[in-house]
Amino acid sequence: MENIKLIADKTKQALLDAGADKAQFTVGEKETHEFNVDGGEFSLFRTLFDHSLSITAYKDQKKGAVAINRFDDEAIKAAAADCLKSAQDGIADEAYDIAPKQENGVFRQGAYEPDIDLFFERTKELMRDIKQRHPKILMEQMIVTHDKTHKIYQNTNGTEFEVFEGAYSVSLMFSAHEGDQTTSFFGSGIYTDKLDKPFIELGSLEKDLADTEAQLHLTPLEGKFEGVIVLTPGSLGSFLYSIMGNFVSDGVILEKTSIWLNKLEKQVADPRISISICPGDSRIVCGDRYTSDGFLAEDYDVIKDGVLKSFILSLYVANKSGFAHAKNSSYAVIVESGDTPCEDIIKNIKRGLVVGRFSGGEPGINGDFSGVAKNSFLIEDGQIKGAVSETMINGNLADLLNNLVAISEETVEDGTSVLPYMAFDKVVISGK
Repeated sequence: MENIKLIADKTKQALLDAGADKAQFTVGEKETHEFNVDGGEFSLFRTLFDHSLSITAYKDQKKGAVAINRFDDEAIKAAAADCLKSAQDGIADEAYDIAPKQENGVFRQGAYEPDIDLFFERTKELMRDIKQRHPKILMEQMIVTHDKTHKIYQNTNGTEFEVFEGAYSVSLMFSAHEGDQTTSFFGSGIYTDKLDKPFIELGSLEKDLADTEAQLHLTPLEGKFEGVIVLTPGSLGSFLYSIMGNFVSDGVILEKTSIWLNKLEKQVADPRISISICPGDSRIVCGDRYTSDGFLAEDYDVIKDGVLKSFILSLYVANKSGFAHAKNSSYAVIVESGDTPCEDIIKNIKRGLVVGRFSGGEPGINGDFSGVAKNSFLIEDGQIKGAVSETMINGNLADLLNNLVAISEETVEDGTSVLPYMAFDKVVISGK
């Protein structure tokens, strides 16, 4: 392993020698142990080593950036020079900046050293569990890895953060098969720093496998109606990503196209809804400890009790817009659970849909969305009647948050987020 502290110091000096007014950079090394399973059989075991150096520098309020994967002195000096040349060719903007001096920190988290033998046994166990519990599942691809990462962030204001972290990840892509019947592909995964439980018990792996098997026998949905959609934690995550992108992110605030631009500290959602970004939460594995702009990371609320509390902004857009920058740069989303079991939520729905996955284009500026509800199940008179073939749903993201029916007491923790089931009314559901 390289002495990346020495590399960081050399990089900082090279940037100053090249004439940078301000600069920040991250130097890192990563060791990855990876198992691959294709068609139900082990196909690959390998160990990968990666080096990276990413630099951002400012000269006369102009910005340059460069990334390399070599650590020799010549490469570092050349990268610093290229970064400053890139800045010289840029456009000056007073909003460009880096964080002021922060308290330096060394962060150790996760499973830095892997237990390869137990990791392999857990992987084989997962293959057995899937075969025994879900015999109709064909595992198209399984990639399981342990990533061991050591990185150092520095900037010319004197801040230094050093991180030692390690975690295991499981990524599955599968479909179900029975005779001539087959389902579409579905993906599921988990991120963990422990090997104390079978992988199939983590995240939503078990339920995703079962739901995919249930998709073998589909019933076409007839007609068009306005009803309730129940978003699984997986599909909820994708909807929240669209909501964040459409209403509170850098681009829409900078361009002033967000319909929430003047909604800070105002009600934008049902009072039962609280959405936070919390890399420091104990349920988040190896959460970010500093931001991309060089601030120490803090957990924060985007929406609290239905009230918009924060935009998700980089330092640059914060400086341009006058709003506060985001307190972290991660997407470790946590939605507070409710007090209703998911089973009871469904019992109270006259007609609707459990949506396991949504496939659609980019929502409109106002939040209008339209697309196909996949891996979904029809609800009628409080009962799940069965899987439906691909069905269209459309509505509005902002309206969705104000048409909340219920939030489940159950949550799914996959190591990267903590999400419940959420039911929303007044969504248009269209079949044949």
